[in-house]
Amino acid sequence: MDFELTSEQKEFRDFVRTFAQRELAEGAHERAHSSEYPWDVAKKMAETGLIGLTVDEADGGGGGTLMDAVIAIEQIAAVCPRSADVIQAGNFGALRVLANFATVDQKERFLKPLLEGDGLICVAMTEPDAGSAVTELTTTATPDGDGFRINGTKIFTTHGLHASVFLTYVRFGPGANGIGSVLIERGAEGLSFGAPARFMGGEDWNPIFFDNVYIPAENVLLGEGGFKQQISGFNVERIGNSARALALGRYSYEIAKEHALTRKQFGRPLAEFQGLQWKFAEMKIKLDAAQLLLYRAAVNADTGFPSAEETAIAKVICNRNGFDVTNEALQVLGGMGYSDELLVEYCLRRTRGWMIAGGTIEMLLNRIAETVFERRFSQRT
Repeated sequence: MDFELTSEQKEFRDFVRTFAQRELAEGAHERAHSSEYPWDVAKKMAETGLIGLTVDEADGGGGGTLMDAVIAIEQIAAVCPRSADVIQAGNFGALRVLANFATVDQKERFLKPLLEGDGLICVAMTEPDAGSAVTELTTTATPDGDGFRINGTKIFTTHGLHASVFLTYVRFGPGANGIGSVLIERGAEGLSFGAPARFMGGEDWNPIFFDNVYIPAENVLLGEGGFKQQISGFNVERIGNSARALALGRYSYEIAKEHALTRKQFGRPLAEFQGLQWKFAEMKIKLDAAQLLLYRAAVNADTGFPSAEETAIAKVICNRNGFDVTNEALQVLGGMGYSDELLVEYCLRRTRGWMIAGGTIEMLLNRIAETVFERRFSQRT
């Protein structure tokens, strides 16, 4: 058992850090406070090979592993926290599901533009009455000639304002086995959007309405019976969520550490006060513990999709510890930490949201408990 990165991973880490410092350091503060998607960053990352790291080379990707993508998130976030979202969107979640299950035609039409940084895919899954209980979704796909008519509403869709294609969870028939997914392009007739609303983390979202939207059969990604496949792909999304939460915690930690070494009160640096020393010791323990569990989940998923149990454990600890460390870092920084002059307050807002997004802490604890007792615990009455 080796807890060190390989020489190739270290070389890749250094390459990504150099790229981030050269291309992303300038403008990092402005990106964090903008609701626009950083298309310029996406294009630079695509040209550098940081989009589609985990996609097969035959499909235009880098042929790398989830661990490579985790390393990329860590290094990008250390310089520009907002730009880590581009790594997430370009390597995890919907893009990974598309790359794994798409037909040759779908890869040409949908995947290729994404890998080139010219498009953005998002998951349209959550509904007003189907959140954690996703199997209660009511958006329907009704046969119509050679295709389907899509009707329903989606909410809380990350990147929904900017996406060029929506990987939409739909119901082809009754029960969980009746759920699948289709690919709907922005601009499709019958596709409309409600007024934008803002999350505390600074991102905007808007309701998405499907009013008899027609899609041809070749836009079905996973048909009836495909629910388990696409949910297994959602564990990849959680790896990216975990990596960002932890990376923003570490970013805040480094800012606070530098402050503690240079800021003086009562005639000596803050780092010389035992109360703060203990704070930093606790922060270091939380960061290292979460990183090990994140790496376990990512490394063990080098082929296929990650373990649901290991992913759940990684997300819970990375979400909690990323937020806790950021919160403590803000306290160390005092008034400056609480202001938007630094990005620590931004990191606090973002890490708080990831305890909800991608599977709530509570739902993941239920999942972990099922592995402890080796039985299912239905949440239904």
